[in-house]
Amino acid sequence: MSILPKTVAGTPISSEQEQYLDGFFAGMKNRGLSFSDAAPEDGPKPKRKLTVEEQIKQDLNPFDALPELRAKAKTNTAPEKEDIFRFKWNGLFWLAPVHEGYMCRLRIPGGEITTDQLRELASIADDIASGYLQLTTRNNLQLRIIQPKDTLELLQRVEACGLKSRGSGADNLRNFTSNPASGLDPYELIDVLPYIHDLAHMVQNSAEFYDLPRKFNISYDNGGLIGVAEDTNDIGMRAVKMDGKVYFRILLGGVTGHKEFAEDCGFLCKPEDSVDVCAALTRVWMQNGSRASRSKSRMIYLIKEWGYKKYIEEAQKLLGFDLIPLDESKLEVIEKPRKPHPQIGAYPQKQQGLNYLGIYVPVGNMPTEDARAIAEIADEFGNGELRLTIFQNLLIPNIPDEKLDAARTALTAAGIGYEASYIRGGAAACTGSRYCKYASADTKGNTMSLIDYLESKMTLDQPINIHTTGCPHSCAQHYIGDLGLLACKVKVDDQPDPVEGYHVFVGGGFGAGKKKLGRQLWKSVPAGPALNEKVEALLKAYLEKRENNENFQSFTTRHSVEELDALASPVTA
Repeated sequence: MSILPKTVAGTPISSEQEQYLDGFFAGMKNRGLSFSDAAPEDGPKPKRKLTVEEQIKQDLNPFDALPELRAKAKTNTAPEKEDIFRFKWNGLFWLAPVHEGYMCRLRIPGGEITTDQLRELASIADDIASGYLQLTTRNNLQLRIIQPKDTLELLQRVEACGLKSRGSGADNLRNFTSNPASGLDPYELIDVLPYIHDLAHMVQNSAEFYDLPRKFNISYDNGGLIGVAEDTNDIGMRAVKMDGKVYFRILLGGVTGHKEFAEDCGFLCKPEDSVDVCAALTRVWMQNGSRASRSKSRMIYLIKEWGYKKYIEEAQKLLGFDLIPLDESKLEVIEKPRKPHPQIGAYPQKQQGLNYLGIYVPVGNMPTEDARAIAEIADEFGNGELRLTIFQNLLIPNIPDEKLDAARTALTAAGIGYEASYIRGGAAACTGSRYCKYASADTKGNTMSLIDYLESKMTLDQPINIHTTGCPHSCAQHYIGDLGLLACKVKVDDQPDPVEGYHVFVGGGFGAGKKKLGRQLWKSVPAGPALNEKVEALLKAYLEKRENNENFQSFTTRHSVEELDALASPVTA
């Protein structure tokens, strides 16, 4: 007996419609399907809990907010609350209440940039921004204080010179970092730049990667002289050698602002598979990471919930090949020289007769006249290429032996440094309160004042890294510095308002053999003389009481914080 209806909405169905429905339901029956398979569950479905940010994305895709950006540009109007978040997809960050303007963050995979691109960025900074470029801790560049009316010109000029800002902020994959001397370093195991660029191409052309639960970091380490802090990323690919072949050791879950390093997941992958592995690992987090809590929206929290075993099993389901189990006993020990702050100064390349020269940029602030001078020198003595580092400086590669001294002379004449003390060379600082609403102190200014003071009081014969960050977001990663400074406000008895100050951490480090989170030594030390003198006393105690010429991290690690505090007695004249 037919179960077909005779009428639809009171209108008799035709013979043609009856034949079509007969065929349709017969096909469903042959596939084992019935109306019960499509029946709704009893009661209304519970609403999925989402953060405010997730709801903003659902209401309007951030890339569809370009008409609003254009309208704001036409009237030179500040963005509304929702668009402050959405415009980050174009790399634009509203700076209010510190400044009524935007910061633009670029995407420069692996830090590779040309002299022509650097010149154009300098021109943009002069024409419509603040007159300087800011080098970041992700092989990257930022421009600051762009008025709403200038945003379209900015984006168009950035794209016209072959660079991008798309997806450089908010819930996206951030700039992919790698060793700045990759492809040049005679000690590297593999040139990782081809994989960085392949990964960047895939992500930039795949819409799925522009809706993550929150930001996500990926880094490749080539095993060479200049580190890249791959173990501070959500995914770190670390080059290793086994049975005469190079593989990538897969590290997962790094976010040092949450006191977490990326740890071995127990597997290796072939270099040619690494981009697909990164994609699969990212997709697992995209599909399962929390969208109900911003504070828990990082890969490490899903790993804590599942464990590495389940996380890798889920990634394997998305891959068409097996990952290689890690057997540490089979890994070859690779010897390489230890160089203090190898991102600064001249080093021979693997290419015979060529050198790269690391330029010192004080805490990443580069005036546009310096940018143009560096571009001219790189053209004259190099080949028009530049490399940005995670240490807020840059390299000029491919300088012939016979031109190296002349390149140094030209830099000196331009007032640009290629040398730095063991105190100065490892200093990094976030943007600070001059331009960031989250920061509690002028991190860059305070860091330079501290360095100047320390250099006037002592000379170190081993390098230290000083990392200064303005807020718990930890953009300058204070937990991994030999000295880590986290800005705060401090109440001083004789002053009505709180002053800038810092919580001080010691003993941090990153990379194989040095990975360690700093311990808090002092709380709420006012910036200026109080901070300067405490750090001076600590470093002098290190010089006087260290054993066997040990480094600062080793010295602080073998002492309790109480012992270190006692050693750092007030400096007397």
